[in-house]
Amino acid sequence: MTIDQKAHASNKDVFLETSNPETLVPFSFQEYKTRLNRIRAKMEEAGLDVLFLSAPESICYVSGHQSTWYQGQAPTEWYPGSGIAIHVDTDEPIHFESEDEFTLTKVGSISRNVKIRRHVDDTSSWADFIVAELTATGWLKGRIGLEMWSSRPNRGYSEVFQAALMAGGASVVDATRVVRGVRNIKSPQELAYVRTAQKIADIGMRAAMKYLRAGVTELDVAAEVTYAMAKAGGETAGIPTVVASGPRSSVLHGLPSRRVITPGDIVNVDLHGVYNRYHAGMARCFSIGEPRPNVRAHIEKMVTGVGLVADLIRPSLPAHELLHAVKAYYEEVGIWEDRWWVGGYELGIAFPPDTVGEFYYEFEREPGDKAFVPGIVCNYESNFYLPDQAGMAVMTHTMAFTDDSAEFLHRIPLKLEVVE
Repeated sequence: MTIDQKAHASNKDVFLETSNPETLVPFSFQEYKTRLNRIRAKMEEAGLDVLFLSAPESICYVSGHQSTWYQGQAPTEWYPGSGIAIHVDTDEPIHFESEDEFTLTKVGSISRNVKIRRHVDDTSSWADFIVAELTATGWLKGRIGLEMWSSRPNRGYSEVFQAALMAGGASVVDATRVVRGVRNIKSPQELAYVRTAQKIADIGMRAAMKYLRAGVTELDVAAEVTYAMAKAGGETAGIPTVVASGPRSSVLHGLPSRRVITPGDIVNVDLHGVYNRYHAGMARCFSIGEPRPNVRAHIEKMVTGVGLVADLIRPSLPAHELLHAVKAYYEEVGIWEDRWWVGGYELGIAFPPDTVGEFYYEFEREPGDKAFVPGIVCNYESNFYLPDQAGMAVMTHTMAFTDDSAEFLHRIPLKLEVVE
């Protein structure tokens, strides 16, 4: 754009044409390149020519791009169409974005081949815009993989998009597990970010210990936890912090409420520390005042069970070995039949509305040959109903596996926390 043209252009046009802000991403360009090459290798194994990434986690993984809004529940005409297309034979993906996110893409991603859909082009749908670009590039042929098990895009647009790709001559298949399988194994830098996330989680749990008492509400505690983690550099988590007290202590997926915490309550606090979108989760059980002896005994058996897992874990430990050992212990101490859920799942990059990765292990399903191979980060949850209708006790801890180590990451001693 020339100086004379700028004089007659809108501020928006000048900005979009000339702005070149500094790019700030959490990983080196080499790490992003390594990720892309790993994905392309998996694409070749799966017989894919093109992979279109629509999940926020996948987009972030390959480019660094992060956003607060992904049009998950937007008006039906506001299509969640942005994403990244990867070709198996090309080392430069195509990043499709709206002009509304132009600066965000420039500042927060390594993407250089960016196709911006301008509002003046709104006469065509997102699907038509992407199909036209893929056709012009020669990518709209062969097998195209979509992340069909992602919450984004919603079903309505997903069907429109798939139909447009097929009408252009492509064969469309599900490729959800391609990127998830690559993301499962964390690099040293990713593991470092998870460890930082755990330090933030520890700070949040210490805030809960400090502010939790009779007379405050669940929302009061959640506010202090969130504030403490944010002050420590923690980001918004993929799911909200849980503070569940008294009769609500068995409501593990309930939002914090205005309920006033009272003496005698069992209170569960479940939170995630987040750093560069990498999550570390932990949950602890509190008692407002000394609990009844049988309630304390039940919880102490749970604490011992977590210690058993800490001693058992090692690199490449088969999941069935861990599950068999903890089941035998819980049966021996007589609490197995009181379980709500015992198991765990992969943690890593996450955006609302979820934090659960593809890898998981639980008693309800045979784990087969799943193992805790080096590079995996996951949690261990042990949640049990308590005697005398006291509710439930919840304990969750994040563990990381490397080539030569396996450990729980928390630094707060595990015990029943009694608030006097």
